[in-house]
Amino acid sequence: MVRRPLSGEQIAAGRRLGVALRNARGPRPLDDVAGAAGISPETLRKIETGRLPTPAFGTVVALGRALDLPVESLAEIWSPTMAADRSA
Repeated sequence: MVRRPLSGEQIAAGRRLGVALRNARGPRPLDDVAGAAGISPETLRKIETGRLPTPAFGTVVALGRALDLPVESLAEIWSPTMAADRSA
């Protein structure tokens, strides 16, 4: 099965997710948050920098729990209308 390239909106949503997670992490060390979420620090680094724009759902849930962020708030980041509202 060939995976389709990500759309521009998917890439932009991944960047928004990364920024939101980085902001929520604040001064907490990346290693601590990654460990609490059960992922590698490199995976979290890639998500935060937008190099991994479509992390697995379970990863997003685990990061939400580690950062005390509701999954619903993270899901809103993926909504194109929410992104448009923020930039207006």
